[in-house]
Amino acid sequence: MQNKNNKLIYPNLSFKIRGLCYDVHNEIGRYCREKQYCNLLEKKLNEAGIKCCREHTIGDTGNRLDFLIDDRVVIEVKAKDVISKEDYFQTQRYLQITGMKLGFLVNFRSKLLNPKRIIKINTDVRKKFIE
Repeated sequence: MQNKNNKLIYPNLSFKIRGLCYDVHNEIGRYCREKQYCNLLEKKLNEAGIKCCREHTIGDTGNRLDFLIDDRVVIEVKAKDVISKEDYFQTQRYLQITGMKLGFLVNFRSKLLNPKRIIKINTDVRKKFIE
């Protein structure tokens, strides 16, 4: 997979992360708890040799990332019927606080898994996410 326009952030890592999320969803289905998804995803990330830190605390903010991947990507795992605007804001807030460029919001409860790529906003609009 070549990134000719350099528009996709971390294309190879993103491809691997999405693939592992699909593996988790296919293996244990859509009716488990968030912790079960995180346990299996962590196992698969480790097996794939991808550096990850689970439940990474961000400084003294009290915020905790579900996963920090390779010190570059944030993964926020959900197991709920519908993803809300607040879930997007939460992931964007984590990107703003950490300075990371890319995050994934993954809802394993969905019938058809579709990990959402969240890109860090670099404008003044970002203030609403961190206040």
